[in-house]
Amino acid sequence: MAEPKKTVVLFDDSPLVLEAVEAALVARGFLVRAAETIGELDRLLASSTPDLFVLDVQMPEAFGDDVGEVLRVVRKYEAPILLYSSVDSAELARRVEAAKLDGYASKDEGVDVLVNKVVELLGP
Repeated sequence: MAEPKKTVVLFDDSPLVLEAVEAALVARGFLVRAAETIGELDRLLASSTPDLFVLDVQMPEAFGDDVGEVLRVVRKYEAPILLYSSVDSAELARRVEAAKLDGYASKDEGVDVLVNKVVELLGP
């Protein structure tokens, strides 16, 4: 019997980024759920238990690190939370540490860097 696929939740306001990241993660065997707004994220979380979150930092409604902190502290999700943004790496590292998240990948480094971090955390 095959092991169930691990679920990754993507939260980004760019449909292009969501499409590219989803395609790359699906190609590696992950189940992907995507949300562009906080409302979509809430609806998605009501019906799914993610194994990992990928959050954009610069969103119209909220900063991804703030969303990550709420997911971890208020909603008690234990799944790893990664930031994925074009914000410079030093700022991403600072935001990850301040919000007590699990890591980051720069959009400037490409989708493969993010996919490799997801694989590191969840396995192949």
